[in-house]
Amino acid sequence: MMETLARAIEVTRRYGSVTALDGVSLDIRRGELVGLLGPNGAGKSTLINLFAGLRRPHSGRVELFGGSPADPVRRRDIGVTPQETGLPSTLRVREVVDFVTAHYPRGAARGELLERFGLTGMERRQIGGLSGGQKRRLAVALAFAGNPRLVFLDEPTTGLDVEARRALWDAVRDFHAGGGTVVLTSHYLEEVEALAERVVVVDRGRVLADDTVAAVRDIAGMRHVTLTAGELPDLPGVVRAERDGSRVLLLTADADALVRALVRADVPFTGLEIRPTSLEEAFLTITAHEPQAA
Repeated sequence: MMETLARAIEVTRRYGSVTALDGVSLDIRRGELVGLLGPNGAGKSTLINLFAGLRRPHSGRVELFGGSPADPVRRRDIGVTPQETGLPSTLRVREVVDFVTAHYPRGAARGELLERFGLTGMERRQIGGLSGGQKRRLAVALAFAGNPRLVFLDEPTTGLDVEARRALWDAVRDFHAGGGTVVLTSHYLEEVEALAERVVVVDRGRVLADDTVAAVRDIAGMRHVTLTAGELPDLPGVVRAERDGSRVLLLTADADALVRALVRADVPFTGLEIRPTSLEEAFLTITAHEPQAA
């Protein structure tokens, strides 16, 4: 069994009359790269704040490395990038990095940290003079300043262009390949699909799905069947059909039955491909089918 680094046990957290988390149980194990998905207000950031010791549950229990997240010694082994950061605009990049790393017994080397996140040469720049994307990359870099064992990244690539996003993906993959554990939230579902091994879907404060990316995709129960063909007859089980020239995309719950129907109808076709639905389609299926609370 892999070591459990963080654990929520029947956790409930409220903000006034709003229940942000409703009896959530979740384990984060050593070496995992977990994608935490959910609509706005689903409870993702609240869960991260509980693990990081920034909030306390109203009921249930939260553990970090086997103890309380309120223990500063245990928090030394985590890194966090929140959705929003408010770094002082007059400080220089090197001052911020040095200040943060000084809080850890084994802080990362400044030059190496900045290089990893594409900030080399910006040491003397003031925070207020950085672009939005540069500020975001710095905020993510600071999560790794203490050479953590476990990192929580809450919407880390918001505001980044495609190139910067891909570079950050590489940095996260390198950390994970070196034995690090990552919990990642993102509105970019292709980001979670590209990075995560395990996906946890949260909505209205509850965990609706928790499995591998492939297993969560399969929850939608649909397959994409693409082929090159002319006119097609009415085919059983086709939920959606799209055509791009001679290329046809068919969405179906039973790809085998669809292909058999094509053969029986003596439809000439080439280039048959069958693949699962995307994580985004599965996510929409999971959250759409969840009934509203009374």
